[in-house]
Amino acid sequence: MLDTATPLPGAVKSWHTYVDAPHWLAQCRNVRDGGGRLVALWGSDERKHDAGFAVHCALATRDDLLWLTLPLAAQPPCYPDLSGIFPAAARMQRALFDLLGVQAADAVDQRKWLRHAAWPEDQFPLRKDFTPSIPTQAAGDDYQFVRVSGDGVHEIPVGPVHAGTIEPGHFRFSVVGERVLRLEERLGYTHKGIEKRFEALSLTQGAKLAGRISGDSTVAYAWAYAMAVESVTGCVVPPRALWLRALFLERERIANHLGDLGYLGNDAALSFGFAQFWILKEQMLHMNHTLFGHRYLMDCVLPGGVAADVNTVERGAQLSRELDALEQTVNTLHAIYDQHAGVQDRFLTTGNVTAVLAAQLGLAGLAGRASAQAWDLRVQLPCAPYHELDVRMATHANGDVAARVSVRFEEIIESLRLIRQILTLIPEGPVCGELPSAAARALGVGWIEAWRGEVLVALHTDDSGGIARLHAHDPSWQNWPLLEHAVMGNIVPDFPLINKSFNLSYSGHDL
Repeated sequence: MLDTATPLPGAVKSWHTYVDAPHWLAQCRNVRDGGGRLVALWGSDERKHDAGFAVHCALATRDDLLWLTLPLAAQPPCYPDLSGIFPAAARMQRALFDLLGVQAADAVDQRKWLRHAAWPEDQFPLRKDFTPSIPTQAAGDDYQFVRVSGDGVHEIPVGPVHAGTIEPGHFRFSVVGERVLRLEERLGYTHKGIEKRFEALSLTQGAKLAGRISGDSTVAYAWAYAMAVESVTGCVVPPRALWLRALFLERERIANHLGDLGYLGNDAALSFGFAQFWILKEQMLHMNHTLFGHRYLMDCVLPGGVAADVNTVERGAQLSRELDALEQTVNTLHAIYDQHAGVQDRFLTTGNVTAVLAAQLGLAGLAGRASAQAWDLRVQLPCAPYHELDVRMATHANGDVAARVSVRFEEIIESLRLIRQILTLIPEGPVCGELPSAAARALGVGWIEAWRGEVLVALHTDDSGGIARLHAHDPSWQNWPLLEHAVMGNIVPDFPLINKSFNLSYSGHDL
């Protein structure tokens, strides 16, 4: 740890320090060489305080989270490129320029990422002087995809509009016959201006928006946001509320894994699996609504605690019966998937990501654990109540679709075990505490292991304790580039299967 780093208050064991450009690079190299990872990269407009801009990065070490801040001049606002140290930084840097006009000097790839002709070249939405209500002429959009040439090489453009109701994304395949030589993605079509919107909200109002950043991870984002707010306000969260947050998070994890396993069976031509898993998911969502008021548990987590409770013996008994039935059926379906020759033929060796490549490119979360990246915040850096639950991390070494399927099955069973423990150990008491006013010009961070991987929320307060800047980071930022590698050497018809085995978020990183 740097001698100049100061601890940040709150549930996340984290440190913050200001650095200059040489130390910016040196500290990132030190973290990488020590087995650490880049979690998030973002920027802020500090001109109101007689400064220029600043670029920030969150780095995961073996023991904690390190937040580095590099102050930048107002003209020209540039900083040392991190993509040579952390390849995952490349797209984050491109988005940072699109939104704030802060550029990574000498970066190899400086193409647009989020603009899509949505605003003029000289306008940057996250600058404080940006006025979205003023009509402007949008810039042109001539995105240059990387071209692959050679005998028999063809391009297949897919999207951004797809046949189903999935979110928009463009996939450019370079193929010989059906064999994929290269895939290049272009995302950013779901940009909603969420980070800008946070600046006009109070800390309390921001909770509702945080839970809608990515609909399939509403509990994770709401919890991370709540942690960040609680750290700058000094709020003491009642113990029962923390246990209920874990209950909600594990139910969110199970529901998403159930849906994915159904889709993966369907993509392998096992429609029986799709039907059975979606029956299970629908039953769980229905129970969520019955017990907690919302199928996807939106607005159940808020700064200071939670808005729902398991407050009767009858409700606890309902949950216990649900868990027992779900575990029995999932174990039966797991055996069917493992013994079905056609399914295994599609899953095994398809979409492989080696452990070496996963480590080099920073593959995170569920997909990372399927490629021997043994990292789960609930295990290494557990927040309450996970430090009392002894989470058993599921990992595999093969890194193919079959491994990602196996991790999902194992995590469902583990989440069921954790929920049983929660129902047994949860303390009595209130479920929401008073939220004090936030400190002025403070920094807060929330960091949660969502079902897809780590969700981070970084909060900067202004002179009055309101939201000056809020950055929310989805693990899909790290994992989308790995999908490009996973599909190489496979055939085009296997792409939907490989893509679903990652199931990355479009909207979660288009903020």
